[in-house]
This record gives sequence, C-alpha cells and structure tokens, in this order.
Amino acid sequence: MNAQEKKSIDWKSLGFDYTKTDFRFTAKYSKGQWSEGELITDEVMHIHEGSPALHYAQQCFEGMKAQTAADERILLFRPEMNCERMRNTADRLSMPEVPEDLFLRGVTEAVRANTAWVPPYGSGASLYVRPLLIGIGENMGLRPAPEYEFRVMVSPVGPYYKSRGLSVISLAVSDFDRAAPHGTGDVKAGANYPGGLYATRKAQELGANEALYLDAAQRRYIEEAGSANIVISTTSNTLITPKSAAILPSITRRSIMDIARVDLGMEAEERAIDLREELDTFVEVAACGTAAVLSPVGKIWFDDTWHSFYGNGEEVGPVMQQLYDGLCQIQNGEREDSFGWTVEV
Repeated sequence: MNAQEKKSIDWKSLGFDYTKTDFRFTAKYSKGQWSEGELITDEVMHIHEGSPALHYAQQCFEGMKAQTAADERILLFRPEMNCERMRNTADRLSMPEVPEDLFLRGVTEAVRANTAWVPPYGSGASLYVRPLLIGIGENMGLRPAPEYEFRVMVSPVGPYYKSRGLSVISLAVSDFDRAAPHGTGDVKAGANYPGGLYATRKAQELGANEALYLDAAQRRYIEEAGSANIVISTTSNTLITPKSAAILPSITRRSIMDIARVDLGMEAEERAIDLREELDTFVEVAACGTAAVLSPVGKIWFDDTWHSFYGNGEEVGPVMQQLYDGLCQIQNGEREDSFGWTVEV
C-alpha cells in the first residue's frame, strides 16, 4: 500500500479514540540544543523512571486536526497558533521552547507520512494531531528535566461527543474549581486535566455531558467547560465569550469570534460573564474547541435546576449552525479562506 491509498476503515463509525498509525515524529533536547528530529514507527516512549514528566507533571501538549478537502488537498488549521500556545506553556513550566520551524516540520512530516490514515472528504472524521513536550531523564528532586522529547503523534478520530453531526449537549455547573487566577489555567499543561475527570463524572451523574466551571475567586463568572471554551449568543445579537486569566485561549474560539464579526455581522465581545445575572439574556450557547469543534449547549444545570436555551434546549439554533458551517467550510476547503487560516500539507 502506498501512502496515498486510504486504510480500510469505517470512517463514519470512528469515535474519539486512539488508533495506532504508521509513523510519529520525535526530536530530543539535550545540553541546550534540539536534535534534527526524525520519523519513527515505535508508538511506545521509553523514558527513565525518574523523568520529571512522571513525577512533577513537567509536560504539555497541543491538539489540531488535518482534514481532506473536496479537491483531495490535506489542510491544517492555524498550526502556527498551536506552536505559539505550546511556546507559552513551555515557558510557564520551565521547559525549552520548541522552535516554530521544528514544530511545524514535525506536524507536517507526521501528517504526510500518515496520509493513508487521513479520513476522506465527507466522512465526518479527521486526523487528530497531538504534539507533546515532556521532561525526561534521570532525576529525583523538584527541578527542570535534564532532557526533553518533542513528539507528534496522529490518529484518525470521529466527533468528540458521541452523537453524529451537529447535535445538542448539556452542561452542569461544577462545585469544583478548574484553575485559579494566575495559575496554569491559561496554558495547556497536562496537569490541568486529570482533576476535571471527577467534576465531569459528577456532571454526568446529573445527566449532563460535561462540567461547566465558574471562576474560583467569586464563583459568579463563567470560565469554560472541562474540555472546551464557551461562546454565547445573546438577546442583543452579540456573541460573547468569557474573559479570564484562568481560561485556555482556544484557537477555535478565537476563530469563531472572527467569523461572527465578519460573516454574521455580529458584535463579538470577550468579557466577564456573570452567570446568575445574565442567564436570561442567553439565546444560544455552545462549547467549542479543536476536539469538540462547536457543540450547541441546549441546557445548563445551575442552582439545582435545568435552564434551557434555543428550542427548549432541544434544537440547534441558527447562529451556532452558521458559525459551525462557516468554520467547517474553511477547515474543509469548501469556501475561500479569506482569513488565511488553512495550511496545505
């Protein structure tokens, strides 16, 4: 099988799960320098038992997707912004910066080497690209790692939420805090995520798909869901999104805000959103991110009751439908990319 022949997979049945592909890209940092990097076939990472990634969570990751366009081009979406976000995270965690040329080359080579695994156009699936940076090497004390590995792994995936296509989900306000102001909530550190698994489980016990976090200081202002940012269409025809030093700056969310301004002619604001005071102004709500894309939120559990939005919480509203369509059409090469966001592999 050559690299262009697609694997024999039921693409439309894929979930958001790991599938081993043929190649991954790796580069090592030692004594102040990065190696050239190379493609390898081994999916298992062999690291020292004292590695700070294992003991002190000195590790971070990114997430993006490669998609097949109607003309068979393979497109990435704003990968330079993932590189910038990983650079900010690495600085916060006292890790070396992955140079942009190495980051982009690693992503591109990993995708090119696995073109047989890139789902075909129209399948509803995509190739998820996961760059990661971890501290490795012999160590015991709390200090930066002596060496680092940058790796790019890829896997074909379906939708993050199990329902196919654009469907409505629900959120439950969590009793737990995701991140504190001036902590690590605004960077994509791996340590940010395992604590949220408990909050998500509690939300699911209430019948929700995911937890929704409020700010840790006052527990008044919306921050983000466990795996996605939040956008809200209001009665004033404005698209608002929470502003906080504890929120991860989602590339998808920033793109959606631009699409709302340019394509829909909406006012778009990033500001503090008081859930209790402003709930009645919410017309449509959605969770958005690389994995979730844009998932309309039909209802939110808050103050011991469900609060429903557009169509009694059972329908996809017109604003979120247009935002979803506009974003996907750019990512899939179905419309002119006037923003200059896509990069051909």
